[in-house]
Amino acid sequence: MATNESVGGTRLEGGAAGGTRGTTTIADNVVSAIAGIAVRETDGVHSVGKGPSRALGAVKDKVSRSSDPGRGVKVEVGEKQTAIDVDIVVEYGAAILDTARALRTNVTDAVETMTGLEVVEININVTDVHVPGADDDEDEDETSTRTSRVR
Repeated sequence: MATNESVGGTRLEGGAAGGTRGTTTIADNVVSAIAGIAVRETDGVHSVGKGPSRALGAVKDKVSRSSDPGRGVKVEVGEKQTAIDVDIVVEYGAAILDTARALRTNVTDAVETMTGLEVVEININVTDVHVPGADDDEDEDETSTRTSRVR
């Protein structure tokens, strides 16, 4: 968890000596959610997370009728800084380096603006390429392929 001695990551003007009036604590899952939303808003990103976590997350979302914006995003939050790891699937045709650059900019802007934490590192792991028009349920394709090979 991050703890900043000021509200919103900046010192308050006036008030008691030193300008602080308490502490603000930011939970890791808050940073993860902010980063996850920023990742999903990046052009060229099809989905976030690795295959098994995407499948499990889809089932979990249907059961709970809500989604976890931090799914597929791992964060390490310190007192004043944070590091972020994200697994993504890119859209076919998107320039991966441009997508990664835009993702880093979006995530850094969102996290730093909302939390006041300095983003020191964003590691991006591109796990797959999504081809438009391809069946989105890849797990079923793998199962049917294995079944047809066994026949």
